[in-house]
Amino acid sequence: MKSIMRRIVQLIAVPFLLSGQTGPEQAGAVLKADLQTPEMAALPLRQYLIRKAPKLPAPSDAAQWTAEAKRLRREILDEVVFHGWPREWVDAPLKMEDAGTVPSGPGYRMRKLRYEIVPGFYSTAVLYEPESSSGKAPGIVNVNGHVGPPGKAVEYKQKRCINMARRGIVALNLEWLSFGELAHPENVHWFGAHLDLVGANAVGLFYLAMRKGLDILEQHPGVDPARLGVTGLSGGGWQTIILSALDERVAASVPVAGYSALRARIEREEDTGDIEQNATDLLTKADYPHLTAMRAPRPTLLIYNAEDDCCFRAPLVKPDIYDAVKPFFRLYGAEDKLGWHENTDPSDHNYQLDNRLQAYRFFSKNFGLPESSSEIPVGEELKTVDELRAGIPAGNLTIVGLARKLAGAIERPRPDRDRLAKVVRYRASGVDRAWVLRGTKSRGLETRSYRFEFDNGLSATGVWLNAIGSTAPRATILLNDKGKKEAQAEASDRVNRGEQTLAADLLFTGDAEPGAGKAHGFAQMISTVGERALGLEAAQLIGLSEWLRAASGAARIHVRTAGMRSQAIALVAAALRPELFDGVEVKDGIASFQHLLDKPVEYQAAPDLFCLDLYKEFDIDGLAALGAPPRVTGLR
Repeated sequence: MKSIMRRIVQLIAVPFLLSGQTGPEQAGAVLKADLQTPEMAALPLRQYLIRKAPKLPAPSDAAQWTAEAKRLRREILDEVVFHGWPREWVDAPLKMEDAGTVPSGPGYRMRKLRYEIVPGFYSTAVLYEPESSSGKAPGIVNVNGHVGPPGKAVEYKQKRCINMARRGIVALNLEWLSFGELAHPENVHWFGAHLDLVGANAVGLFYLAMRKGLDILEQHPGVDPARLGVTGLSGGGWQTIILSALDERVAASVPVAGYSALRARIEREEDTGDIEQNATDLLTKADYPHLTAMRAPRPTLLIYNAEDDCCFRAPLVKPDIYDAVKPFFRLYGAEDKLGWHENTDPSDHNYQLDNRLQAYRFFSKNFGLPESSSEIPVGEELKTVDELRAGIPAGNLTIVGLARKLAGAIERPRPDRDRLAKVVRYRASGVDRAWVLRGTKSRGLETRSYRFEFDNGLSATGVWLNAIGSTAPRATILLNDKGKKEAQAEASDRVNRGEQTLAADLLFTGDAEPGAGKAHGFAQMISTVGERALGLEAAQLIGLSEWLRAASGAARIHVRTAGMRSQAIALVAAALRPELFDGVEVKDGIASFQHLLDKPVEYQAAPDLFCLDLYKEFDIDGLAALGAPPRVTGLR
């Protein structure tokens, strides 16, 4: 009899339940609608970043700027470049091996070198020496750009080094991470983010690698340490200004098409550069105009290409990089020591003949050598990649391998909320205005679509969903790494459970992404000005939770996530404000940030997770524990 009655109740209840159900397709029709364009998402980011850009000071005299430059140099090295790097690695003496000679042309000798950047991580170089010289010769470090498989064997670089040697200069041709002999999938520069994650600022590895080049030349018995120079194209131009600004041993510097001010990177995405060029926290100390000004009064020639097909077009960067810096050289009566050359032949991204001639003249003049008016033809003397191969040890570390090594030595402290806020640079950010863009009300479902503006100027979007007439005191926020458009099943499920639901797109997700494939460019600029994408996203989630709690009457907010990025955001938010949440449910998450290293996950796939010191200080379980009493479920 009881079973018959149960069946009768079920049959009576089914039509009632179905009539009140919201299906995924009904929720999906609302969630799939775009609430802002990519440019609407990008504009607040640009405005936010430009407010963070450091401005050039206006020193009254040379002594004042010399003192300021010294302070900047010390702080950039100690607090940015070498952040997290073992001091014994930073201060380690040069460890170099002779890897044999290379048959050379007339007037110079070639020798292959192998040197240690940090323990277990070697790079290579080729040394070009004048065959005969009277006294000690100048020395020039020639650094690589993004040249692909040829690495240090790239044609224009070989020509430059041979010509320097035949003009009485000791030229050092350095290999660069990810190219030539260091070509390895785990040496791609974006994996520098994995060093950040484990607590060592990625730019430190790049800096140590190029600084060793100066060490090699300074310790060369035939080199005059008072006449050291650096030059390179593109990424080599970036290396040139970084090394030349921060190491006072560099007497003369020629960066070629290598950098621009933050303003240019915000205005033109092609100027953004790689992760090392936007080093975490660098712009809390100095922008690239500052670094250029720190060269004063030492001779510096800036070469840019008028119609560069890569980045940093000469007419567009000149106001910030040359015009704004000229007064700093004027303070020393050395206005003529800052030179500018705009290449129009071939005008593209190059260090070809016109630019090389400019460099030869500049170095000859400032190193007291006979003036050079032409290039010596050396095309027949160029070597192949294999002929210049010095060889790296078996098992040589990679960028990712080094990150794993550092991770293995971590002794994580007890989770601490204040330290978490510092690591993610958390600053509270409330909803300043919730723009209601559209609304629906039919078949038992009511929705409102919003564009949220926060009091820090950034934006997010979201769709509120609720059963018509429901005043349920429970509210849930849905986050999905693929955007709210993919949250339709979860949204309908929560509404059917009687919950008010907000499916949100936070910064860099869905409607809040500044264009397909562009999130990582903005994320690295956020890091270089001293902020953290993860902290901004956690602040948005907290701000939306406060807004939803007030709007819904819910005592606390429940959060459901799909994907590792949303998982981390929710765990950080709950750890920072546990009283605001009653639980976090995780789907498709990760058990540990070690996953980012083991896979390894590419920076572009999750730029917000590669937060300096995050894994050094916290792991997933620590964040979950710090967020208690809210219950975290679904971790795996």
